[in-house]
Amino acid sequence: MLMRVNGPGAPFQLLFTDDSNNELSLHENFRAVLDGDWRIPAFPDKPYVYTNFATARDGRVSYNEPGISGGGDVTGFNAHDRWLMGLLRARADCVLMGDGTLEIERDHLWTAQHIAPDDAEAFTALRQHEGLAPYPPIVFVSYEAKFDPGCGVFCDSNMHVVIATTRHGADRARALKCAAKLDVIVFDGDAVDLTRLTQMLYSDYGSRRLLCEGGPRVMGGMLAAGLIDEEFVTLCPSIIGRSPDRPRPSYIEGMAFSPANAPQSKPFSLRRASDMLFLQTKVVYRR
Repeated sequence: MLMRVNGPGAPFQLLFTDDSNNELSLHENFRAVLDGDWRIPAFPDKPYVYTNFATARDGRVSYNEPGISGGGDVTGFNAHDRWLMGLLRARADCVLMGDGTLEIERDHLWTAQHIAPDDAEAFTALRQHEGLAPYPPIVFVSYEAKFDPGCGVFCDSNMHVVIATTRHGADRARALKCAAKLDVIVFDGDAVDLTRLTQMLYSDYGSRRLLCEGGPRVMGGMLAAGLIDEEFVTLCPSIIGRSPDRPRPSYIEGMAFSPANAPQSKPFSLRRASDMLFLQTKVVYRR
C-alpha cells in the first residue's frame, strides 16, 4: 500500500537501539521518518500495553495551572513529539487514560489524525494496512464519571468511548447523552480493577495493543499491577519545578514502591530531534 508520509519536518535521529530483530514490522515510509522500526509483540492472553508521556528534566509532567496543564505545554507543542504520539495512537486497538486527562484537554479526540493532521491520511492508511478500525475506542477510567457531554470526544459520532467506573459513577455514566458510541463498564467496590479492565479490553474489544496515556495516577496503578510492557517517554529540555503553593505532578503519583519491588525501566532505544530526546524502554517487574 502506497503511503505518503510527511513527517514532522525532519526524520528522527536514532542514537542507539538494542533491537537485533531483522524482521520488519512498520511500513517503510514510517520507518524512514522514525529512523528505524517499531515491532509490537503479540501476547496470547493479554494486550501488549505501551505508554506515552512527556517529562521535563526534573520529572514533572504538567505545570498544573489553568490554561497550561497539558502535555503540550511541557513539550512546547513540539512537532516530533506530536508526530510520534500520532504513530503510537495509529497502531493502538484502544487508548486508555484517566478522567483528569479529559478535563485538561476537553476538545481533544486522542486519535492520530487529531494530533498530527498533516499526516492524517497516512495514519488512516496505516491503520487500514494493519487491519485496525479507522479510530480506536477511547477508554476513560473514572471513580465518579463526572463527565461533561460537551467535551469533543463525546460530540463526535465517529468516536467510540468506553467509561470504566465504580458503583459511585455507574448511574451518572449510564445517563450520559452523547453523539459518540458509548459503553459503560462498572466495577464493584471503590476502584476500577485495572487488571480486569485490561483483560476485558482484550476479550471483549479485541485490544491486542493498548496505549495508556496516563495521567500519573493511572500510570502508577498500571505499574503497580504489572500491566505496562513498554514506555515511550519524551525527555524535554524544560525544568518545571514545584512549590507548596504550586504543586506539579511527576511521572508517577499515588504509588510508592520499595527497593525490593520497584519496577525497572530498561532503555531499549533513544532518538533525538533538536533538543528533545525520545526514550523507548521495556519495563521489568521484580516480584
